[in-house]
Amino acid sequence: MKDYYETLGVNKGASKDEIKKAFYKLAHKYHPDKKEGDEKKFKQVNEAYQVLSDDAKRSKYDQFGSADGADFGGFSTQGGPASGWDFSGFQNGSAEFDFGDLNDIFSDFFGGGGGRREARRGRDISTEVQISFSDSIFGTNRKILITKTSSCLSCHGSGAKAGAGIAACRTCNGQGKIRESKRTIFGNIASTKVCEVCLGAGEVPKEICESCKGKGVQRREEEVSIVIPAGIRDGEMIRMTGFGEAVSKGTTGDLYIKVNVVPHAVFKRDGHDLIMNLNLKLSEALLGIEYPIQTLDGEIKVTIPEGVSINEILRVRGKGVPISKSKRGDLLIKLNIKLPSKISRKSRELIEELKKEGI
Repeated sequence: MKDYYETLGVNKGASKDEIKKAFYKLAHKYHPDKKEGDEKKFKQVNEAYQVLSDDAKRSKYDQFGSADGADFGGFSTQGGPASGWDFSGFQNGSAEFDFGDLNDIFSDFFGGGGGRREARRGRDISTEVQISFSDSIFGTNRKILITKTSSCLSCHGSGAKAGAGIAACRTCNGQGKIRESKRTIFGNIASTKVCEVCLGAGEVPKEICESCKGKGVQRREEEVSIVIPAGIRDGEMIRMTGFGEAVSKGTTGDLYIKVNVVPHAVFKRDGHDLIMNLNLKLSEALLGIEYPIQTLDGEIKVTIPEGVSINEILRVRGKGVPISKSKRGDLLIKLNIKLPSKISRKSRELIEELKKEGI
């Protein structure tokens, strides 16, 4: 039996506020949308919180015990006799009771089930695209082909033959669920389950679609248009809601696209700024020069002032990564002064004269 207190990491005397804080912390940690999320644990945490946050449900849960051994009206889950009941029959398999699915029993018993249909959801899928450095800065649109389970093109997901229409499900009489009685250690317990024929929809096609055999979905190749936003970084993920795999009588999953950015030969990114190196001759560094530079926006001319230092950085505003529609980062130009490995006799004489002048 599940121990909801242990699931949330709180003791049995925990206050509602402590239970809520524990739930928020674990739900944030295990949420399926997070990179390190865990859908199974997220559902377990949510189930525990739904019971322990409700006073009536918590009271019933506390009355019937927890995973460390519960007393159900004279029945001991520890396996030994309690209040005159002999459990030896359960151990050798001769007992007539059907334990069934205890999870479903408690869901109905505590009011958490009630035959409500849990929404069906298609599988999330992922793929990768490769873009240029320039496209990562300014954004771009891409089209890709993905083979996945999608809504049937013939019946548009209804599962019905064109013009045949829909009829009420005879199995559940259009209710979408079936009521049944289970014989358990608590006695006969009435419960409901989703109709397996109509999957909870309460209706079925009069004639099934020949393309998808009535499933409403089929596996096929589909073209997907991707909008890659300006300023995206290498390795970032784009989530496209409803572009994953479809499922009959349910919602479509999501598509996750990992963006791989090809490195640039000149520019590197630092936040919203772009950085590049510029090699200057010694004479250019001493006397200054107007230098043409090919940026991602096209060619510009940068004025290198006289007497710049090695590793000095020049800033060109507004030529970096877009921050908003009207604002961009800057282009940072790191100046490298290239010293000659060999000099001529004339150059040496000129340098000697500079040396005498203290330069």
